[in-house]
Amino acid sequence: MATKSSISDLDAQIEKLRERKRLLIVKSAERFARAATKSGLAEMEIADEEVDRIIEEIAARFRKGEKKGGAGPAPQTRRPADSSAGAQSQVPHDG
Repeated sequence: MATKSSISDLDAQIEKLRERKRLLIVKSAERFARAATKSGLAEMEIADEEVDRIIEEIAARFRKGEKKGGAGPAPQTRRPADSSAGAQSQVPHDG
């Protein structure tokens, strides 16, 4: 199994991985854009710094859930998006 790879083979593999990475980033961005649009956040005037802070809080909340019991808690904490006001009222409760 110790086959030699040429530099061009390695370059091709690296390029394929870069393309996969780009696609994953695009899919992730589209997913979050859909959520922001659906919840009404995309239309609100929120400073970038505030958006970054809110996203960090959400990430910390889900990281805590992963430490407690794996990926299981994430779907249980998910709530249907009924309005942007509901999404805003959830943020202070997580503090």
